[in-house]
Amino acid sequence: MWQLLQQQSFDVVVLDVMLPDGDGFELCQRLHRRDNIPVILLTARDTSADRIRGLDIGADDYVTKPFEPRELVARINSLLRRRGSTAAIPSAAPAGHDTQRHEFAGMSFTASTGTLLRADGTAVRLSTVESRLLGVFLAHPNQVLSRQRLIDLTTRPNHEVFDRAIDRQISRLRRKLNDNPAVPELLRTIWGDGYLLAASVTTHCT
Repeated sequence: MWQLLQQQSFDVVVLDVMLPDGDGFELCQRLHRRDNIPVILLTARDTSADRIRGLDIGADDYVTKPFEPRELVARINSLLRRRGSTAAIPSAAPAGHDTQRHEFAGMSFTASTGTLLRADGTAVRLSTVESRLLGVFLAHPNQVLSRQRLIDLTTRPNHEVFDRAIDRQISRLRRKLNDNPAVPELLRTIWGDGYLLAASVTTHCT
């Protein structure tokens, strides 16, 4: 499986956790680290621990079996549209619909594509979960957000997420932002209360 993924390019990968020749979780993590390819985990493993693990290692979505095929197709196309891929089913943008670009701390983030442009000019693609999390902080700059508030604002209905999962997601987001996890200056930990984005944010519609 890994050899095939190295030889060909894909817009999105729908991956079963239980593979005959390997571990789907491990493969998902390798994909995320190498190319940040969008991954949807499709599996019969439906425990909270499995869902949390899958999202923590970089999966953009987690779908359990049995599933509705049309819903899976809708999730794939939704993911592709967020990533700005031409593989998604084309649809006209609603009148007045703009792409938002947020500028903060010398960086910019384009919400529609999940692309972060660092101060040094490096472009970094965020996972769907990371994009949601950063979007929440950018909408509430210099405000302390509790773990539960972050869970409420970033988690889809019927997806159970625990406090520690948010901590790990923030840790990964800090690395993408080049924010020293040992002494974070941008995404700060407010002990006993939650997290805070210490930055002024300017939002542009393009």
